[in-house]
Amino acid sequence: MPALDGMRILDLTQYEAGTSCTQALAWMGADVVKVEAPGAGDPGRHVAGSGAYFWNWNANKRSVVIDLRKPEGRAVLLELLPRFDVFVENYGPGVIERLDLEYETLRKVHPSIIYAQVKGYGSDGPYSKYLAYDMCAQAAAGTFSITGQPDGPPTLPGVTVGDSGTGMQLGMAILAAYVQKLRTGEGQRIEISMHEAITYYMRTHLANGGDWGRRAAPRNGSQVGAAPSGLYACKPCGRNDYAFVLAVTATHIDRLLMAIDRPDLIADPRFDTDAKRFARTPELHEEVEKWTRARTKQEVMRELGEAGVPCAATMDTAEVYDDPHLNARGFVKTVEHPELGTVRMLGFAPRLSANDVPFVRPPSLGEHTDSVLTAELGLDSQRLEALRAANVIG
Repeated sequence: MPALDGMRILDLTQYEAGTSCTQALAWMGADVVKVEAPGAGDPGRHVAGSGAYFWNWNANKRSVVIDLRKPEGRAVLLELLPRFDVFVENYGPGVIERLDLEYETLRKVHPSIIYAQVKGYGSDGPYSKYLAYDMCAQAAAGTFSITGQPDGPPTLPGVTVGDSGTGMQLGMAILAAYVQKLRTGEGQRIEISMHEAITYYMRTHLANGGDWGRRAAPRNGSQVGAAPSGLYACKPCGRNDYAFVLAVTATHIDRLLMAIDRPDLIADPRFDTDAKRFARTPELHEEVEKWTRARTKQEVMRELGEAGVPCAATMDTAEVYDDPHLNARGFVKTVEHPELGTVRMLGFAPRLSANDVPFVRPPSLGEHTDSVLTAELGLDSQRLEALRAANVIG
């Protein structure tokens, strides 16, 4: 059975921070009904042209189009509300208030509702009215400052951890609130600030380089502070032809130097202590890279991995879909796209042995409006047509 069978979510999220949360819960069995605006729907539908962005964050949901700016549309939403356990939104500052859908308002209609919100900087504090996307919140939380080369400028990290990382923390909070509701019968309001959520992923750098907040943690590029760890160029030396090696312990280092057929470097007086290796990082790096340049990154990963050295090929985004390991584990899914035919999508990492939820393509805009409103509210075709004629539903 689906692990979250019985949990029902009204999803008023858009783009990524909220949608990542509700998609994760849907993949664990929650019934997620996504409420979208007429015409455009979730703005994420129009990012990246082909709809790939929306598809990657909205699988296993149903879509209902309701115009919440109209009193009749708001009334339909409030009529739906008591049939759901969770309400999730991530609108910009002031939007949910203008729609008159704040927690206290919804709580009067459904006292045990779990009301969850994602805000860029939270609902109070000096930044609370500022608009924020993933990158803004990341910059404010310090991730730019630790990304990039030591002598270069702060750099935008490649992952959208500000959005999806926040979404995963919100999902955990919703699950905790749901368990509490099962015990007490009471709902609650959950708020998560993207700004604050990102700091959770900064803790290693804060601990290792920040000295309890007394100084700024440094940028180290791909060097993690131990030699001979780092990125190594591989054959044929293209833009992503690198392997990352993380040799931290003495055992790792010995195994690495044996694997590259340089056991002489183990006792070499230039490199026989951690301090010496770190001080002469460029020299040691060159010795290792002579070996990696003669091999592809996949060969380096295989040979060092089999030798017991932590190492990974730096896969590009196309190679991730073709990765033999991910495909062997069934992590790469094939889904039918209405315009593009068969497309590939990546699965969900948590694997629950007793959770059985098939991967379902994301919904087209308003695809489930009639079926949801008929099943939940008992609206007949005449009422549906009247609401549609008034542009309340779509």
